[in-house]
Amino acid sequence: MRILSFLILLGLISLLGYKSGHPHGAGFKISCSKCHSAKGWTFDRSVYSFDHNTTKMPLTGQHATADCRKCHISLVFSEAKSECLSCHSDIHQGTTGSDCSRCHTPASWLVNNITQIHQMSRFPLVGAHRTADCASCHKSENPLRFDVPGVNCIDCHRDKFTATTNPNHVQAGFSEDCSGCHLITSFSWTGAGFNHSFFPLEKGHSIPTCFDCHKNGTFTKIPTDCNSCHQADYLGTTSPNHATANFPTTCETCHSLAKGWKPATFDHSIFPLTQGHSLAKCEDCHVGGNYTTVSTDCYSCHQAKYLATTNPNHIAANFPTTCATCHSTAIGWTPAKYDHSAFPLTNGHANLACDLCHINGNYNITSTDCYSCHKTQYDNTTNPNHASLSFPTTCLTCHSTKSGWKPASYAQHDAIFPIYSGRHKGQWTLCSDCHTSANNYAFCNCLACHAGAHNGKYTNDKCLGCHKNGSGGGK
Repeated sequence: MRILSFLILLGLISLLGYKSGHPHGAGFKISCSKCHSAKGWTFDRSVYSFDHNTTKMPLTGQHATADCRKCHISLVFSEAKSECLSCHSDIHQGTTGSDCSRCHTPASWLVNNITQIHQMSRFPLVGAHRTADCASCHKSENPLRFDVPGVNCIDCHRDKFTATTNPNHVQAGFSEDCSGCHLITSFSWTGAGFNHSFFPLEKGHSIPTCFDCHKNGTFTKIPTDCNSCHQADYLGTTSPNHATANFPTTCETCHSLAKGWKPATFDHSIFPLTQGHSLAKCEDCHVGGNYTTVSTDCYSCHQAKYLATTNPNHIAANFPTTCATCHSTAIGWTPAKYDHSAFPLTNGHANLACDLCHINGNYNITSTDCYSCHKTQYDNTTNPNHASLSFPTTCLTCHSTKSGWKPASYAQHDAIFPIYSGRHKGQWTLCSDCHTSANNYAFCNCLACHAGAHNGKYTNDKCLGCHKNGSGGGK
């Protein structure tokens, strides 16, 4: 009976609502039984079955237990707003925007991931900013206001910029973009690094403080040429004396950035410093600090050695002063070489001391004739006796330059009597085998080898009468 009464009541309400307007607004089509029961028109949570997740405002977190009338102040549900600020006062007074969900959730108003949230803003919290108190940047009379002072370093740190004296940022005209020198990821201002790539601070330029170059706090329009900073070093250098030698002030021509300016190098390709010229000091050649008119002629530096040399005596021999004709830059001047192609020094002539041929230091009129040097050997030779036999003094007729004069050969012998061809070829060892008279090589003793020929019927002087060519036949 009670259910029938409830249904009749709903029908009457619907009829009345149709005539005078629905209490939840025109067009409201959700069944009353989703929220109401026969107990009365008040909201009955025991029968509540409406799925709020089908609306623009799903009920999660603390919204799930909130009183409906907190949001639905009017019974017209379509008038309810889904924006947070329609129900909640903006305690941040507009300083964080109108989208509360950027920081808050329906679970709680407390925010536990402020740093992570800040990473998505225009100013991510890194370095010292991660641990900084929010109020140190977001300054306001209301601690819940988060006014943005600016996202540039200078917006918060102008006091440090103006107070810094080492170096004085204002006086030096430094940029107000602090990140140009200071790392935003750092936890302190120290260890600042300026992009000095236009003038690398390396080796000798890795100086302790900026003021070593930037005198009087001047950090703009500093010259980058060496002499502008190192003129005192240039003028004070005496080994060698740069000023008197009129050295160029482009220091990098000789010096690198190495500390102490050493080692210094100069493009000495106009006179290569090799071997004996790889000297310890420039002054060894550039005597008196003369670096402009030093001659590249050997004699200009080595005259004393030329005059003092006695083996051989260069002066007496009237040697040319063009030292490079015989000498290289090897230390000690040895080995010395001379183009002896006019008289090749081969075999027995090789590796001889110059003085053996150039007697008394005579290097200009030495004859290339063998006899002029080897007369003693010619006169003393007895096998055969060259002098008594009136051998020609043209030694090359029989001898080569081989050491010991052997083997000797007389090619012309075949024209007189064949011994290098015919039947006598290879049948003799020494000249004296046939020429038994050491003082008479015109005499040939055939019987020394052919004593039994013709049963000894003929004497030696008869042999060549028939055997003129040394053949085995007759005339």
